[in-house]
Amino acid sequence: MALELTEGLVRRGHAVDVITTSLLDTRRGRSLRTRKATRDGVQIHYLATPARYRWMGITPTLPLVLARHARPDVVHVFGYRDVVTTAVAAYCRLRGIPYVFEPLGMFLPRVRKLRFKRLFDATAARHVASGAAAIVATSEHERRQLTAAGAPPDRIRIRGNGFPPPPPPPEGRLRGSLGLADEPLVLYVGRLASGKGVELLLDAAAHLPGVHVAFVGPDDGHGTADLVDHASASGPTAGRVHRLGPSERPLELYGEADVFVLPSAGESFGMVAAEAAAAGTPIVVTDRCGVAEPLADAALVVPYDGDAITAAIERLLADAELRARLGAAGRATAASLSWDVMVARQEEIYREVLGRP
Repeated sequence: MALELTEGLVRRGHAVDVITTSLLDTRRGRSLRTRKATRDGVQIHYLATPARYRWMGITPTLPLVLARHARPDVVHVFGYRDVVTTAVAAYCRLRGIPYVFEPLGMFLPRVRKLRFKRLFDATAARHVASGAAAIVATSEHERRQLTAAGAPPDRIRIRGNGFPPPPPPPEGRLRGSLGLADEPLVLYVGRLASGKGVELLLDAAAHLPGVHVAFVGPDDGHGTADLVDHASASGPTAGRVHRLGPSERPLELYGEADVFVLPSAGESFGMVAAEAAAAGTPIVVTDRCGVAEPLADAALVVPYDGDAITAAIERLLADAELRARLGAAGRATAASLSWDVMVARQEEIYREVLGRP
């Protein structure tokens, strides 16, 4: 998401530098040296990251890189509760540089290590939100969450995530790997983690005989992947539930599914549903996901409830005309909410922060 924004800003004539941990350089990973790279005009500084704790990279060269860097007009802080974002926000406050804070759905502590997160929020990160010139929410749903969690409501600005362009026609790679022909196929893409509603989709599979459900995504270590493995090997879903690892080309998978389901208990947005919409795949999404707002007329939006999710899947599989209508509406929504539209909106926020027309 940050990549699409930064590349779009460069196309609009802005100079953009990204400072991040080398952990995000998927080709080289953890590094003892800071290095630079250029991607489509974006200057990327991969900070030396000799150590890490889960998602948090330890970046001792960050102060030196900031000191050597030319003073920016505005800084955009992506994410929350890590070394880089917390330190950069503090640096901006110290230097009087306006910054935009985008928490990426992390502002509200949830899932695990809640005591640590609350302690971190009350100490090291206590001024990250209050010191921001603007706070970006990707949906009205996230705006409400931010306000409830104590973010200054007058500084919150909504800028959704962009929908991707239509992917190429499906090649049958997913169905081929599962040995499926015309059998009904329901697709889930995302982390196998607590709060993602995976158990609700597994329950739906148990009540939908003959329907196959494919889970594509990484194991987040919550034990959720074990539930999928158990369902794939035993009980009424044996042989019909399939777990695949992360895909290098997920956009090519959506078009092979009859239905895409995002059963999450809470998403600030939910990019996987936006990707499914661009592919024209009929969607079931819970009303706890921010993406449900722009997809209101292009998906079946249901409560976070197993029976509701099961009924929605069953309805779509039984109604080819409804699937075709929702698929067409999803494509139209994706075309009207492209990344170009969201980059222009982000530029408006920067200009507002800087007091420029």
